[in-house]
Amino acid sequence: MRAEEKNTFCLTKDNYAFLSQHIGDMENMETLEHFDSTISLYKRLFHIEPEIIAYDLHPDYLATKYAWELGQCQSGMKLVPVQHHHAHIASCLADNGLESPVIGVAFDGTGMGADGSIWGGEFLVADYRNFNRAGHLEYLPLPGGAAAIKRPRRTAIGYILTLLGENTLNHDLPVMREADDVEIEVIKRQIEKRINSPLTSSMGRLFDAISSLLGIRGEIDYEGQAAVELEMAAYSSVIARRVSDEAISHTQESYPYHIVEDEGMRIVHLRDLLSAVVEDLYQGISKGKISVKFHNTVAQMVNEMCHLIADETPMVSGVALSGGVFQNRLLLSKTVSLLESDGFQVFTHRQVPCNDGGISLGQAVIANFAV
Repeated sequence: MRAEEKNTFCLTKDNYAFLSQHIGDMENMETLEHFDSTISLYKRLFHIEPEIIAYDLHPDYLATKYAWELGQCQSGMKLVPVQHHHAHIASCLADNGLESPVIGVAFDGTGMGADGSIWGGEFLVADYRNFNRAGHLEYLPLPGGAAAIKRPRRTAIGYILTLLGENTLNHDLPVMREADDVEIEVIKRQIEKRINSPLTSSMGRLFDAISSLLGIRGEIDYEGQAAVELEMAAYSSVIARRVSDEAISHTQESYPYHIVEDEGMRIVHLRDLLSAVVEDLYQGISKGKISVKFHNTVAQMVNEMCHLIADETPMVSGVALSGGVFQNRLLLSKTVSLLESDGFQVFTHRQVPCNDGGISLGQAVIANFAV
């Protein structure tokens, strides 16, 4: 059933998986009706009558509610809940025809986690049957919830308040030029009192926060705009210096971060990274160069985490990269280059999208092995 945004569905029969066209964001009844009618069309075309329905863990998604209703209406129908990021990795495995477990790196904006928090910066050891969460970005507040997604400056200010403290907020920071005093006070109260401020480990939100912090994009007009423009700033910097695309892929300068193990879970702490970005801003370093260094940092973060996980699971040497963040060509090329140079076999998407448009395939495959 997929999830909410960039919806597709997947019907399976024997060894075939039929992935639908792009349905769109499941945010209203009109889209749900189109979703339902298109499923009926595919069932007729391919002579399929489903016996198992896989759906996302998020209880408020229309697709999830649709799955529950079908389960209640049709006796004998088996319902299988599937964690969002496990589905991402399973989708990449199926895309590449793999069966053995891999280290799965799932980076996206939002996905309901098994612990009820918002995941999105995940390191898993996964196959079709199971997954183990081996590491993630540290949890940080998302003040305003969905409002912070549309206004990345809220995320950036929330991260600064949480990691660096209120004294760091001043008008020398580009992000503060767009925020008025009322909005800042609201964000402070939301974080302090934990009002409509869910915790997230999302890599997508980190990209948003850095973009806004640099003054690139504090409010978006379309999904992913802040992260897209952050990537473009890196390329603009390269063009300005007349450096080749290959050269930018091998630029090594980066920011500090720390990986801390807590009860068997590796957590990437971001305070030093954010502090160093702020310091570069104060030193007058260009947005483009900061963006390049940030992309380098994330790629190095992935490489280091994969090494740590591989040391504990020596039978797993492959790495699958999935999630909408890996639509970022610069990040993908840097990450693949680092991993492959260190001996990892890297798998990326080839036939289905790495973003949420591809996870219905992963859900279907996981459900097949779950029953």
